[in-house]
Amino acid sequence: MVPIVKKDSVPLNKVDSTSTIKKDTILLREKDTISLDTIKPKETIEDIITHVAKDHTIQNAKNKTVTLYNEANITYTDIDLKAGIIVVDYIKNTLFAKGIIDSTGYIQRPIFKQGNEESEQDSIVYNFKSKKALIYGLKTKQGEMFTFGKKTKRVNDSTIYVRDIKFTTSEKLDYYIGTSKAKIIPGKKIIVGGSQLFIADVPTPVYLPFAYFPITQTSVSGFLIPAFDTGSSDRGIGFQNGGYYFAINDYVDLGITGDAYSNGSWGFRANSNYNKRYRFNGTFNFSFENNINGIRGFDDFSKSNKFNLRWNHNQDTKASPNSRFTASVNLGSSKFFRESQNQFNVAQTQTNSLSSSVNYSKTFVGTPFNMNVTAQHQQNTNTEEITMTLPSLTVNMNRVYPFAGKNGIKKNPIQKMGFNYTLDSKYLINTTDDDFLTAKMFETARAGMRHKTGTSTNFKAFKYFTVSPSVSYEETWQFDYIEKEYDATNNKIVTDTLRGFKSFREYNTGVSLSTNIYGTFNFKKGRLKGIRHTFRPSISYSYRPDFEEKYLKQVQASNNPSDLKDYTVFDKGIYGGPSSGLSNSIGISLNNVLEAKVAPKDPDSDEEDEKIMLLNNLNFSSNYNMAADSLRWSKVNFSAGTRLFKDKLSVNLSGSLDPYKVVASSTGSPIRINEFNSNFLGLRLTNASLTANYSISSADFKKDKKGDKKDKNRDPNNSQDVIGADINPTDRFGQMNNSKNTSGEDKNKTAKLYNADIPWSISLAYSTNYINNGLDGGNIGVHSIMFSGNVELSPKWKMGYSSGYDVKGGAFTFSRFNFTRDLDSWNFNFNWVPFGTNSSYTFFIGVKSSVLSDLKWDKNKPPDRKLF
Repeated sequence: MVPIVKKDSVPLNKVDSTSTIKKDTILLREKDTISLDTIKPKETIEDIITHVAKDHTIQNAKNKTVTLYNEANITYTDIDLKAGIIVVDYIKNTLFAKGIIDSTGYIQRPIFKQGNEESEQDSIVYNFKSKKALIYGLKTKQGEMFTFGKKTKRVNDSTIYVRDIKFTTSEKLDYYIGTSKAKIIPGKKIIVGGSQLFIADVPTPVYLPFAYFPITQTSVSGFLIPAFDTGSSDRGIGFQNGGYYFAINDYVDLGITGDAYSNGSWGFRANSNYNKRYRFNGTFNFSFENNINGIRGFDDFSKSNKFNLRWNHNQDTKASPNSRFTASVNLGSSKFFRESQNQFNVAQTQTNSLSSSVNYSKTFVGTPFNMNVTAQHQQNTNTEEITMTLPSLTVNMNRVYPFAGKNGIKKNPIQKMGFNYTLDSKYLINTTDDDFLTAKMFETARAGMRHKTGTSTNFKAFKYFTVSPSVSYEETWQFDYIEKEYDATNNKIVTDTLRGFKSFREYNTGVSLSTNIYGTFNFKKGRLKGIRHTFRPSISYSYRPDFEEKYLKQVQASNNPSDLKDYTVFDKGIYGGPSSGLSNSIGISLNNVLEAKVAPKDPDSDEEDEKIMLLNNLNFSSNYNMAADSLRWSKVNFSAGTRLFKDKLSVNLSGSLDPYKVVASSTGSPIRINEFNSNFLGLRLTNASLTANYSISSADFKKDKKGDKKDKNRDPNNSQDVIGADINPTDRFGQMNNSKNTSGEDKNKTAKLYNADIPWSISLAYSTNYINNGLDGGNIGVHSIMFSGNVELSPKWKMGYSSGYDVKGGAFTFSRFNFTRDLDSWNFNFNWVPFGTNSSYTFFIGVKSSVLSDLKWDKNKPPDRKLF
């Protein structure tokens, strides 16, 4: 007989009618039949079994069983079992657990937990000697996958067999993959036989002879299922975005995908994400496409190779507080986004430039110096011109005050005198798409270095005025220069670029006088208490000699020996040549700000008076050059801006006024003459631009506004997304849609019937400009209205739109509509560009979970491509 050690105050064969919780620890040992000289055998029960029950515990000494009733719980080694009823059989070494039936139904279903694995079932039989189990009505979760099984046999800790099983990522069983049998290896994978997709318990024609589901907690490598294209364009049939995903390690991954079509077109993409906590993170994307149009051998046949490289790198501020490395790269073929066969980034098709910047900065602790190294790239996708600096080095010395008093006190002008220094060096490349990444791009490269230093101070004059004198000095070094010669054979000037060191120096001095004048207009009646006008006039004087004169050279310009043309060897340098002409000028600027103070609506409230900005700025500026022999006045530049309707409307106006008349030259172009205008104020409007931004949403009409949160979409200074969100099927929508968005808002919203609260938002942008050359009369260059917004028809339905109207052209600009539907475990997206050169649409419906991200259907009609 097997000895049993019991610790329980309740007599055997008695039912404990008390409601107190009983705890029982049972230690079961097998009889040792082996000689004492041999090794002690392993005990059947390896640890103490602790059990509790809310209502009662029944111990049967004859049958060696213990029955626990109502909220029963047993813990043994790493096993934790909770159920309505648990029966422990010491002879068979088994645990049997099931729920309780009451007026509400079948409750307290057994919950079996071992290590990190947890499952819920209708009933379970577990043998703690063999570690095997038989489960009925299984419900468990492995990673993102829920498993529902009718009958389950657990062979050991690493193998489970299930009959009549359902796999899904939706706990509500919105959909599932049903199969008759499956094998589960916890924490690793699920292997099933013939299976069929069910949606809302309705069988679909989607059938798989077998299936494999990885359920590891970490990323694993695997194939990426392609999307088949049955001929939506002239490329023929083919597939897109098929490839392989490499889970390299915990810090970096790599996805390789490609496209192939029957007409010979193909594409390749490499996408990588990397992240090292507290150090850095980033993304890398490279795309290459070989696009073929037409049939080989015919006149309309064309072929083009396009590529695009995008790289974003961010360094954590904790990694190195005194140095920082960042990168934002977007370069490639100018027409990539417009001609790509698998790129639906519509916002990029509407821009005419690409830019990149790779930056490293360092602060030298204990010194006033800091350094910045930058590689930049600017690309005009219309002209296909590329400008690059590889690299640009800048060294700055923060302003130092060598004459400051003790403890850095700066009281008099000498003590306030500060010095600064800047070193700027560049290697500049100007090239085109055709010459990019070839040896030819370096033939016209320029290199140079510029040193700048200066000093300034300030002091009070006549109590209310601030006087600020300053002196600056510049020295420019260039490592290439030009020489010009007259070619008598071809009757033209030939310019040669030579390598060598050349330098020139410049300096200037100046002084400014400024003050602030305040005017207040008070009102005794009404809520308006007063208006304050702040007027900031400033007058400055600057002097700069003519530095170009001593560097001038002359070259014969025609067959006439007396026809000479001036130039300097620095004319095509990276920093240009020395300043030409004597400058002895006076500058005038006027700045105005207008504010109002309004009392609260309730005069008895404790609220403070509200300050309202009536006019953010109204600025005028101009210069008068006393050294010029004519046209001494420069144009008068003006700008104004204000915000209205509680900062929802932002209006900005800018332009310039010319005091001089213009006449037509021999070529018909306007030329300014030294004669003032005779019109009102003697000024002629040459150009002006007006922009206005307005945003409004349903939240503005709610009376129970909480807090003072500002929505970035309501900020009138925030550029509105009139282009709309990007469409990019290579982003794999199923993996992008998590349960929560970046703001922390729960995306799995609960729909409310008859909900009259429909959130919406509208953003409007107006832009126009005026140009007048003084000869042909003024004309409007741009005159357009742009609008965009969102409407949340229900908590799960959302519609967005963006469009505009060109008033001058009399037509709608780029327009776009998008519809999204949250289907709980699924996502639905439809994006539509109804007309224009980018007319297209994309349709997508798929599972949110990344485990079944390939369970989707997407259809798209790409924009028409022109490859020539």
